[in-house]
Amino acid sequence: MTPRSLTAVLLAGALALTACGPPTPSAAPDTLVIAGYGGSYEEAFKQSVIPGFEKSCSCKVTYIAGSSTDTVAKLKAQKAAPQIDVALIDDGVQNQAVEAGLLAELDPKTVTNLPKVIDLARLPGDVGVGFSLNATGLAYNTDYYAEHGLRPPERLADLADPKLKGKLVMPSITQTYGLGALLMAAKVGGGSEQDIGPGFTGVKKVAANAVTFDTTADVSNYFLQGQAVATVWGNSRVQTLAKKGFPIKFVYPEEGALPLIATVNVVNKAPHADLAQKFVNTLLEPSAQQAMAASNFNGPVVEGVTLDPALAEQVVGQERAADLRKLDWATINKSRSAWTDRWNKEIESS
Repeated sequence: MTPRSLTAVLLAGALALTACGPPTPSAAPDTLVIAGYGGSYEEAFKQSVIPGFEKSCSCKVTYIAGSSTDTVAKLKAQKAAPQIDVALIDDGVQNQAVEAGLLAELDPKTVTNLPKVIDLARLPGDVGVGFSLNATGLAYNTDYYAEHGLRPPERLADLADPKLKGKLVMPSITQTYGLGALLMAAKVGGGSEQDIGPGFTGVKKVAANAVTFDTTADVSNYFLQGQAVATVWGNSRVQTLAKKGFPIKFVYPEEGALPLIATVNVVNKAPHADLAQKFVNTLLEPSAQQAMAASNFNGPVVEGVTLDPALAEQVVGQERAADLRKLDWATINKSRSAWTDRWNKEIESS
């Protein structure tokens, strides 16, 4: 058994003791349906969170992997008769789900860990809650930069360096990191979510170096194959690639990194609403927070969670959270369709 597997087993056992209290053997097993992220997130949940929860609650869990937009599309299609109990979705898309009436308020009597959650991860009306913290910033190939005498990037505008022509993978606005680049550029230019014009001006200069516009949010292969040496990306994804031995580093840009918060939500009129509320509380337990940090390099959102010092340096810690600004998702979501049209005309077609 590998050390990571052993850690997962131990954490699963810890969760079994804390999630729901003693199991009730006579109760008929219910099946809690969770829709959430695939890849390393799904793996971490199945290894480190779900087994302990199933044991403690004498229930079964079915996990449906998909992107945040896919999950919300399912919730909309099932609104009259929900089949999903818990939804794990990005904070921006979560705002859309709230507006559509797809999510329920959390019950403070069951989700007793809510008061321990940092302000950045608390959501309006406690309709859902952030359960892990990430950041959108810059990433670059350290070996390439050193070999070519390039100064490491410190701000988004540094990716417009002519020496990076054809060596930049630019995230599309259709995914979170492209939107992040637009918002960072807007701030530098004196704009905001309400005044996005300066963002397009700044992004256009950077995009001139793009070898491609990525829509997947996972640009690992571009780095591994040498097609790209810099990008706008998320800290956890950078750390995951670095863990494999690739020479890559994440940079918190001078203009400020943007928060990327994964949220956990109880679906409105969920078939197993009580179990869903308990599962939310489980994700906010210190053992679950530690498991997700170890598996995915996602920063804890609960106060008082301790991490190994080396791991603490790799995640977005709560001291950094104070420097991340909450985004106006209501304005962003109202404008995003128009921004996408403008992006396609001014950025990707130029």
